[in-house]
Amino acid sequence: MPDEFIVLKLSSKGFFPEATIQDFPIRGKNVFLHVIRRRWVEESSKKVVVRDWKLVAKGTRITSEFAAFLKQISQQ
Repeated sequence: MPDEFIVLKLSSKGFFPEATIQDFPIRGKNVFLHVIRRRWVEESSKKVVVRDWKLVAKGTRITSEFAAFLKQISQQ
């Protein structure tokens, strides 16, 4: 159960569709990360609860932290 929702009464209700992330090649091989996220439902309101994963900056193929770093050094 996600730590940020520990106070809620949640139950596991399966998984979201798999997301595949392609990364830079290692030693000439393609790297694929398959992410499967669990679906949680709050029992009282029946709302689906998910974590907010902002791993990749919008419109890019790099992480949000690296995008912020590049933006910062470009403004200097």
